[in-house]
Amino acid sequence: MKRNTQQLNNLCIQVRRDIVRMVHKVNSGHPGGSLGCTEFMVALYQNLMDRKEGFDMDGIGEDLFFLSNGHISPVFYSVLARSGYFPVSELATFRHINSRLQGHPTTHEGLPGVRIASGSLGQGMSVAIGAAQAKKLNNDNHIVYSLHGDGELQEGQNWEAIMYASAKKVDNLIATIDLNGKQIDGSTDEVLPMGSLRAKFEAFDWIVVEIEKGNDIEAIISGMTEAKAMSGKGKPVCVLLHTEMGNGVDYMMYSHAWHGKAPNDDQLEVALTQNYCEGESDY
Repeated sequence: MKRNTQQLNNLCIQVRRDIVRMVHKVNSGHPGGSLGCTEFMVALYQNLMDRKEGFDMDGIGEDLFFLSNGHISPVFYSVLARSGYFPVSELATFRHINSRLQGHPTTHEGLPGVRIASGSLGQGMSVAIGAAQAKKLNNDNHIVYSLHGDGELQEGQNWEAIMYASAKKVDNLIATIDLNGKQIDGSTDEVLPMGSLRAKFEAFDWIVVEIEKGNDIEAIISGMTEAKAMSGKGKPVCVLLHTEMGNGVDYMMYSHAWHGKAPNDDQLEVALTQNYCEGESDY
């Protein structure tokens, strides 16, 4: 059952609490991008994707999601747990030895919801395209969604895959780019300017949908619904999602510094105070 806007926003608060608590506990992880993609991931799993009960790796008869920028695993794990894939209590094992919740998602531990090992940047686009083509071969009319960092697009493999997807008319793929303009060493413009991603994807013959308010649930649902309406028209679809790294925690926002740094005890309390709602259920 789809949740209403207030329920989705409340869940976003809960997910942000999960993220900061997970990385704080082990003093390790990537809170910035995780917080920036919270609204997108919540909307995707709670409103947009057609998901079947349970989990199997073949994914036939349902929409699929692939996380390419796997370092934002905290938001991925939180949303999977809060969507019923595994017990919420397991979030407490994040990055522990022998945990199923490693720093980058892996498949050998059999964590429900995780279809590929990711975090080696630039590879998720290729996998998502392969899965989308498999759906076509299986006469499965469901959508393949993927998420990528904007800095990740500096990896060359992406552009070979992007060229391939349009050439082969992979029109059941919606690839979302987390466009926050920041990466581990600074702004994307400082590290390696990429110019207009809209112009680049359109030059590669993709349909482009832009969501300017990428941390607003209603804007995300509206934009992604538009993107889904554009699928099946002979071209893959790219969504440019404008987000703010560290969204929801004021001292993490507007800087790349929190790309991969955990909050200390005092900073955790500030983050939790800024993200509180009735009915919270921390693990």
